[in-house]
Amino acid sequence: MKKSNPWLNQHLNDEYVKKSKQQNYRSRAAYKLIEVITKHQFIKQDSYVLDLGAAPGSWSQVVSNIIGKNGKIIANDILDIEPIKKVEFLLGDFTDEDVYNQLLKLINNNKIDVVLSDMSPNLSGHPSIDMPKSMYLCELTINIAVKILQQNGYLFMKVFQGSGFDDIIRSCKNYFNKVTIQKPKASRAKSKEIYLLANQLK
Repeated sequence: MKKSNPWLNQHLNDEYVKKSKQQNYRSRAAYKLIEVITKHQFIKQDSYVLDLGAAPGSWSQVVSNIIGKNGKIIANDILDIEPIKKVEFLLGDFTDEDVYNQLLKLINNNKIDVVLSDMSPNLSGHPSIDMPKSMYLCELTINIAVKILQQNGYLFMKVFQGSGFDDIIRSCKNYFNKVTIQKPKASRAKSKEIYLLANQLK
């Protein structure tokens, strides 16, 4: 007799997992973004959006349903994704200079409206290793957002609570006039992940 897997059982019974299957989203993470967009209206028709850490593509799916025919999405990840209508995908690590330059080429040196990041490092289970990696990704995301966002653009980014978290908040506040903490319902209560929504570049 097979032993039950508590995590798998919880996952399969999760309301957002079920909902994502019904509505053809690639992961339950779609509902984190949907909730915050619904609340703050920061992605609209015609928005120009960069989606970092896009795989498997659920956030890009959400955006593609909002931006209309004149909007644009550029998605990037080190993992490939199945094609999504209206999404230009760039495979590679954006911290690599060649990939970063390709990204700027796709953006065509235009200022964009929104930078999204649901990035997470490959977790080892050891906070002393994982947290610095996570915070490094956050700093890189802030840096690229500051370079490519228009003046009233938005950054929506995942951050893990723990060592270095306060530094990321301060870093965001150094560059943006408005920074709020978001904990969408689809983000599991026991998870240390939260999201920062920042806008109005200084």
